[in-house]
Amino acid sequence: MKCTTGWSNRHWQWGAVAHFVACMGLVVLAIMGTPLECSQGWVACPPPLVRIGSQAQETRQGSQCWAPTWQAGWAWIRQSWMVAAVRSQALLLVVLVTDHWEWHGLCLLPWGEWCWQGLGVVWPTLERQPWYRAIGRLWVHGHRLALIGLTLLWLAQHLPALGDGALHRFSAASLGLGTVRSAPSVEVTQDEQGVYHVQLKGEFKLHLNGQVEFYKRILIIFLYRLEVEGEYRGSRRTRDGRTPFVRQEQLAAWFEIPHPCISRWNKYWLQQDWRRLLSRRFGEVLTMDLQQRIIDSWIQFPWWGPQQLWEHLKAQGESILLSQVRQAARESGWSILRERLAQVYAVSADSLRPRDEWLASQLLAQVRQLVNRLEEVGGLTRERQMPLADLEVSSQELGLRPAPLPAPLPWVLRVEQVLFGHWESLEAGAVRCIYCGSTDVSRKSRRPRLKRYRDDQGQLQAVPVWRYYCHNAQCPKRSFTNLPPDLLPYSRQPLGRRLAALQLYIWNRSVYRRTGEALALGKMTVYRWVHGFGHTLLPVAALFGMVRSSGVVGVDEKYVLVPKNTKPKEKMKRWMYVYFAVDCYTYDLLHIEIYPHNNASSAQAFLWALRAKGYHPRVVVTDMRVDYSRLVSEVFPRAVHHECIFHALEQVREHIQEGYGINYGRTCPEVVALQHEIDQIFQARTQRTAQRRYQAVMAQRNDFVLQNPAAASIFDFLERHWPKLVNAIESRHIPT
Repeated sequence: MKCTTGWSNRHWQWGAVAHFVACMGLVVLAIMGTPLECSQGWVACPPPLVRIGSQAQETRQGSQCWAPTWQAGWAWIRQSWMVAAVRSQALLLVVLVTDHWEWHGLCLLPWGEWCWQGLGVVWPTLERQPWYRAIGRLWVHGHRLALIGLTLLWLAQHLPALGDGALHRFSAASLGLGTVRSAPSVEVTQDEQGVYHVQLKGEFKLHLNGQVEFYKRILIIFLYRLEVEGEYRGSRRTRDGRTPFVRQEQLAAWFEIPHPCISRWNKYWLQQDWRRLLSRRFGEVLTMDLQQRIIDSWIQFPWWGPQQLWEHLKAQGESILLSQVRQAARESGWSILRERLAQVYAVSADSLRPRDEWLASQLLAQVRQLVNRLEEVGGLTRERQMPLADLEVSSQELGLRPAPLPAPLPWVLRVEQVLFGHWESLEAGAVRCIYCGSTDVSRKSRRPRLKRYRDDQGQLQAVPVWRYYCHNAQCPKRSFTNLPPDLLPYSRQPLGRRLAALQLYIWNRSVYRRTGEALALGKMTVYRWVHGFGHTLLPVAALFGMVRSSGVVGVDEKYVLVPKNTKPKEKMKRWMYVYFAVDCYTYDLLHIEIYPHNNASSAQAFLWALRAKGYHPRVVVTDMRVDYSRLVSEVFPRAVHHECIFHALEQVREHIQEGYGINYGRTCPEVVALQHEIDQIFQARTQRTAQRRYQAVMAQRNDFVLQNPAAASIFDFLERHWPKLVNAIESRHIPT
């Protein structure tokens, strides 16, 4: 029997299960918003429709079915608008809790579906069209997917708070939907060999500026170091035996860089050659043999540049690029060596000699060191060996030898040599021309002449002297009188009497009249002797030491014509620069030097020589030369640097003439008024008044510059030099 009690029980159980599944399906459909076929219950078989009437009636009814049924549509809207509103609010709430407010347009999807369904209610015939039903299904699935996706996104944002267990439970949903992902993490460990192991989990983003070459190289190396654990690849491994996750071909395509460059950078990374890795320049692959050939050829012509050497090698048949020549110079260090040699030596095909600027800097450095040492101990010290090994070797290589020192002379003979001209010691009985120094002389007459002079008691005496011919063709006089050492030509006063007059006038700070009365001389005679003595103040100051100074020193330079006796007669003079320092109150000459060039090195050497003599001025007065601003603060750090107001006003007039022309006095009366205001600045008695006048002048800058842009140089000059001009006003030491 097939129908038994057991089978009936099973049929009942199956029916209960089917009924439960059907009920749950209805609940799910109701939740998802699917309308039931009938609100009264299930309708398994829809009622059949039977058409009664003629064909004309059918046609008339068919034409009327496209007419809108507004009454049914209005009834449907009143019953269903709440469902669309609830669904829209649900989507808006999920968008709000996920912090993605830019997606708020998704809340309009339920209203779109509601409107589309309303069209089908109003036009029943439209509802039966296939394309209408397909678009309706798209609206339904669209808002459902939006709701499910936002819900999963909210769960993904809040999963880290639930722990790792929740992550594993939702892993399947993450893989299937792509909206739930694990939290990113970085783990760093170090083994016994000191190697770091980094493990990255999750999704990361890296943003770098591709215009920076260094960033690009480090990014390529970082990507090339990434590898997946346990991955095997049949292709060739890297130098260090790795299987990188990102291949070199992919890196070359991404960054548009040739394969050899990426391989070479990886080699620099493994060799820890940071200098080449961080270098901004990279070129063709250069072998060591090719580099050595380039350097060997360059050594023969060290004064050549890369272009000349490349042309020379190309003429010899070498297939070398100009970039390879430059790369060889960089990598071998030859370019650095040439640069340093060019700074120190003048390298050419004819000679290799030190540059004057380099020699001057070395000598000035030695002078600075010696002066500092002298000031530390407060005077001269014992002999000290200085590190002059490099200079001595250079002098030997160049064949330079110091001139022999002259033999020391007695004090009186040295004074005579300084005061009355250049002479050299002679052997006993030797006679030389007093004009050219030649010994090729002969007596002019057989009888001597009588030279009259006054002795120490003032009595008139006579001594026989001889006239001589000078047979030197270059001698300007060709004859001279050989006088005793104590007598002077064209004067009856001996040398001792002149020295007494100078000592009485200078050492006792006397006047010409009293000195003449003390020595029985005329005041004009003493004046001529002192005046002649003043022309040789430099050797006297060098002989007797430094001159007393008030502490306010003026420094300036002049362009003078200096004789050069080593040249022919028509070229015995040349223009040179004389630097001198004078006391601004007593006008005493403190120091003087002659230099062939008027540059910063000459000015620096002069200031160091002034300091070496023992001068430490409180104020240094200069003209408007720019070099003095730095040099004065370097050599005399405690001195106040004042720029001469007279030179400043003269330079202001030069700027005015450059901007407005020479005849600005007649064509531009406002410029004349401006010049007068600038002059009045330095006539002020107080700095407060001078500052107020200076600000009034600077306030006119915009007006003058708008009319003539060249006027900006006038105001720029005042603004740049104003601090070193105003410090003389109300000062007890700085002269104005």
